[in-house]
Amino acid sequence: MSGSPIDKANTPEEFKNLKTTKPARNSGGFKGLKAAVTHVSKYMNPADAIKISTKINQKGGFDCPGCAWPDPDDERSSLGEYCENGMKAMSEEMQNKTIGHEFFTDHSVEELANLSDFEIGKSGRLSEPMFLAEGASHYQPISWELVFEKVGTHLNALNNPDEAVFYTSGRTTNEAAFLYQLFVREFGTANLPDCSNMCHEASGSALSETLGIGKGSVTLDDLYKAELVMVIGQNPGTNHPRMLTALEKCKKNGGKIIAINPLPEAGLIKFTNPQNPIKLLTGGTKLADVFVPITINGDVALVKALLLKLLEKETSEGNVFDKEFINEHTHGYDAFISDLKQFDFDDCLGLSGVSRSTFDAIFDLVLNKKKIIICWAMGLTQHENAVDNIRELVNLLLLKGSIGKEGAGTCPVRGHSNVQGDRTVGIWEAAPQAFLDKIEDKYGFKPTTKHGYSVIDAIKAMNEKKAKVFFGLGGNFISAVPDTNYSAQGLANCNLTVHVSTKLNRSHLVTGKEALILPCLGRAEKDYQKTGIQTQSVENSMGIVSSTKGVLEPCSDTLLSEVAVVCNIAHATLKERSKINWLQYKDDYNLVRDDIQEVVEGFQDYNEKLKQPSGFYLPNGARIRKFKTATGKANFSLNKLPEWKLKDSELIMMTIRSHDQFNTTIYGLNDRYRGVFNERRIIFMNREDMKSRNLEEHQVVNLTSEFNGKLRKANNFKVVGYDIPKNCCATYFPETNVLVPIDSYAHTAKTPASKSIIITVKAN
Repeated sequence: MSGSPIDKANTPEEFKNLKTTKPARNSGGFKGLKAAVTHVSKYMNPADAIKISTKINQKGGFDCPGCAWPDPDDERSSLGEYCENGMKAMSEEMQNKTIGHEFFTDHSVEELANLSDFEIGKSGRLSEPMFLAEGASHYQPISWELVFEKVGTHLNALNNPDEAVFYTSGRTTNEAAFLYQLFVREFGTANLPDCSNMCHEASGSALSETLGIGKGSVTLDDLYKAELVMVIGQNPGTNHPRMLTALEKCKKNGGKIIAINPLPEAGLIKFTNPQNPIKLLTGGTKLADVFVPITINGDVALVKALLLKLLEKETSEGNVFDKEFINEHTHGYDAFISDLKQFDFDDCLGLSGVSRSTFDAIFDLVLNKKKIIICWAMGLTQHENAVDNIRELVNLLLLKGSIGKEGAGTCPVRGHSNVQGDRTVGIWEAAPQAFLDKIEDKYGFKPTTKHGYSVIDAIKAMNEKKAKVFFGLGGNFISAVPDTNYSAQGLANCNLTVHVSTKLNRSHLVTGKEALILPCLGRAEKDYQKTGIQTQSVENSMGIVSSTKGVLEPCSDTLLSEVAVVCNIAHATLKERSKINWLQYKDDYNLVRDDIQEVVEGFQDYNEKLKQPSGFYLPNGARIRKFKTATGKANFSLNKLPEWKLKDSELIMMTIRSHDQFNTTIYGLNDRYRGVFNERRIIFMNREDMKSRNLEEHQVVNLTSEFNGKLRKANNFKVVGYDIPKNCCATYFPETNVLVPIDSYAHTAKTPASKSIIITVKAN
């Protein structure tokens, strides 16, 4: 590998020792327990592991840094409110090995870039701030004082504030995120791209337009009481394992589940609750009543087919649509019905790739149920027509009156633990004017009203040298974003790149002329400040804000909290021109929450409410049928079928996670549920597609994508035959992010279209 930023950004094209078995038909169980124990015992101090297992997601404990699935309001499991992948996340973030200046003296940036993402992540916890000088090959230690001075000097040397980009990861707490966006706005820009731009931005856009709030409308209790739960474009067994417990309760209460996804996923086939001894012995619970193997991006087509048949039934028999709800609470029904009639049922069903018998099975359930919840994740949001996907789901729920009542509603399942909270407290490149006015009233400066850069915009600005400083508060930016080579060149164009992190990742190796790595406390570590150990807060997928307080001693006495990092950088950058006493906040986080309650709706009496053991719910108009839309009602929408066609040689590819992965963090090299072991450079293909291309199991192939005349390549992948619809295939990210075009993204949301990439596959 050469020392170019593009080479450093890509994972090595090396194979391990691929083994494949028959995919699993059950999730959790003894194998899940074994995997969790294996990771904990290998990477964590045993005493720390025991303490974490009794405090993670418990009342008065700390919030898991993994997914944003909510905790029960009432009693929580005495055996632990965590899952296999939650313990993998803790084993990753609370590793028993630390790395400091000796490690970086022994390993050059180029040498580290030759490691796999798994090896980079397992190097150890970062223990001291590090600096890479221009032209240097190795990071060197640097004091915190010089860090703050250097960042401030670079920012103040810019021609204008818009030449800086301030990225945020979803692991950042409400307190750190609020101060971060406040600093950025006082600095003079709104360049606040965040991980929402890459996952659920399309959900927020569609839900805000149709229901008046960019969040889901259901609670955990609703899931327990639903008559029908539709899980679309989501793999909870790997990405949100604790959701399976909620689905199990739904089934116990008589609910039905439909799983709609190109791949059959073990977590939705059957679930053996590893915390229930009886289930362990009896083999678990069947979850999905119907599995729908939809073609990639066939979701709008399938829902339109359902809508057409529902309309047919309503016309002939009546009592299918909730006319009382429609008349009182919705807008645009007549226009919607008129538009719907322009589509042909057979055309829609054909485009979905779903058989008539499977369609009939799910139609009967939708027809006869009145309490319907639809859950979705990135399988729906990462397409060019992603906003249409979500709006069409809302249309279905509106027709059935399944919004704003018990056991019914929308459920976008967020990924990172506080990605929703970050947006709520102001991490948004396009914040509403009302929020900006509150900032001005409270602090006495006028924030820019110009929309800042989203992730896509930021990458383009860095490539065009319009952005010269990149600051990342958490996350692994280069491995998360699309078009890896283009994005790497953008980062390399910067004068300074800064990353606040708990452990080493590939973004630390794709640098600007100068680079800083700033180590911070992990979620489970005690946050000591002048007024004592600090409590912070997060918001989960269902709009509950709860406290999080570390229980372990910090792994190094040179770590700072994210709050302290932000406050010190703001103080060093803005100096006397600031209207804010930045340093007071790092001593007492109660002061931060006092400010949040004055600026952000729903946070009145924040410090007092946070003392409630289960946290508190934020206002949610859709939950109570108060729709804060332009019409004052829930809006039907008109949505097109996706427009793309494949040539005979082409496939449509989606990027996915393995079971040993959370976002860009690689816990291991196995995808146990899909029967893949020791390898990540693979492509799942339909066996008929393999046969037509004369490809065999484990054969090495190269992948190419062409978009707007530009060819992108990803070499050396092994073929794995799988039950996936014809003309579809799947690969892991970040290995194939290089194939995702920077200009292919959701309309009105700019979410990268990582789930619908047209590629060709050729033997190596």
